[in-house]
Amino acid sequence: MLFHLFQKPFTYIAIVSLMKLRWLVSSLLALLVLSAGCLGSSGGDEKMNAPKTLEVGSVFHDGQFIPKEYTCEGDDTNPPIYIGNIPEGTKSLVIIVDDPDAPGGTFTHWIAWNVPPVGEIPSWIPKKAKTDEPIHILQGKNDFGRIGYNGPCPPRGHGVHHYHFKVYALDTELDLKPGSSRKDLEKAMEGHVLAWGEVVGLYERK
Repeated sequence: MLFHLFQKPFTYIAIVSLMKLRWLVSSLLALLVLSAGCLGSSGGDEKMNAPKTLEVGSVFHDGQFIPKEYTCEGDDTNPPIYIGNIPEGTKSLVIIVDDPDAPGGTFTHWIAWNVPPVGEIPSWIPKKAKTDEPIHILQGKNDFGRIGYNGPCPPRGHGVHHYHFKVYALDTELDLKPGSSRKDLEKAMEGHVLAWGEVVGLYERK
């Protein structure tokens, strides 16, 4: 009799605890689903929302080595970039140069925007946040912490790195202050990319 008196409260407690546990698990699962739906993709890769129809070239062909003069072992100036098949309605171009093979993850070498939609971006762009010679261009900070272009400079013995010279055609000029970051640039580009293209160059320091 005494055993049964104690057994019932313990059974009740066990049932209540199990119900609370199930509620907690269900709540956590619902929260995870809701969070996944709100967060979605991390984004930041605006080219995925636009066709790859721009024809982009330089003094090196796609998959070829970049001449030393355009690297940290040379003059460290930007190579010329040639652009074709610019779509109608393009108001400006954006340039992003990066290296996805860097030890710490993708390393940005150059960001530029409000570039006029012309067929050639010349070499020797001054390392200034805003310049009108030899072409009007606004530039931001690269991952060296500097304004403008800084060329390939991979760690010695790290193998061949791939440098993506990407050009985006936009339907507007961006209201973005000179010297801004890549994150700010990509945010400003959202919804304005008509087309994009790239040429990929290689470089290695042994």
